[in-house]
This record gives sequence, structure tokens and C-alpha cells, in this order.
Amino acid sequence: MIALGFALRSLFLGDHFMPIDKNNYAWLDGLGTLPRIIVESRALVGILETPGSANNSVIIGWAKEVGGSVEKTYTADSVPWCGLFMALVARRAGKTPPVDPLWALNWGKFGERAGQPMLGDVLTFIRPGGGHVALYVGEDGDHYHVINGNISDQVCFSRIEKTRLRAALRTPYMTTPGS
Repeated sequence: MIALGFALRSLFLGDHFMPIDKNNYAWLDGLGTLPRIIVESRALVGILETPGSANNSVIIGWAKEVGGSVEKTYTADSVPWCGLFMALVARRAGKTPPVDPLWALNWGKFGERAGQPMLGDVLTFIRPGGGHVALYVGEDGDHYHVINGNISDQVCFSRIEKTRLRAALRTPYMTTPGS
């Protein structure tokens, strides 16, 4: 079952779905004041799903913290949770998540369309059968570097192919990031 999960994630997100060591992003510490959503998400890097039928009480607790329909419908960490992760960090950053935030592509209604993404923007991605949502950290020639939930069953930094991008969205900032 675990091998199948990795194979499916590879199919959905490309060859660069594996987590990237968070130390590769230590440069973020030198940028000064970061968008609060980035600060909140970085604090969660490394949290893992519980294998098998058990659940990580931390992830289940996120659904309770987000509240509303999310608390009622999200009951197992085996259910895709990239949208749950985003709802949590958005709420902790003082933002209101979109309606039905567990559906990754609903994050396409969060904020205003951005041209070139910048630090802290929400990116939605297409995959067969659905989508994925993550936070922009940077990019290279072919990939966006993001912080996301539920890649290899954890919160992590990863790279996602630019061709999979559906939308880049920006919410109003009190202080606009310098990148």
C-alpha cells in the first residue's frame, strides 16, 4: 500500500514530489519579516501522517482548530489534507479560508490572481482526478518550490512542475514581502 501511495503521488505530482530538506531553505531566515502564512507553515514542517488506520492527533486537531464544516467532515489523516494544512496556516495568519477549503482547487478563490508569484502566494496545481495547493517559496527553471501539506504524507518543502500550475493567488498584506 505504501509503494502504491508513492507511485500515485509520482504520477500526480511528477518526479519531484519528494520532500526537500528544510535546511535548503534556511536562506528565508535572512529575509527579515516574512509573510505570516510562511512563518506559520514553516513551524509545521516535519509533521507526519500516522501510517495505517491510526491518525495523527495533531493533524486531526487542525480540523478542529479550523472548525465549521471542516471539523465535521475531516476525520482521518488518510484523507488528502493539503487543503486542511492551507486552511490552518491561513487562519493562523489571520486570513479567512475559502468555502470548502479541503478541496485544493477551491483555493483558486482565495485572494486575487497574481502574475509572477512571490513569497507566500497560494499556488493551486492540477493533477489527474483533482488538485493540490501549496505556498510559493521560490522557483527554478521548470519547478516551483513550495511549502505544502500531504506530500509524502508530511508537511514539507517540495518542487512541483510549473506546467501543473492552475492559479497563483495573492491576499492583501499589511507589509508586502520584499521578494
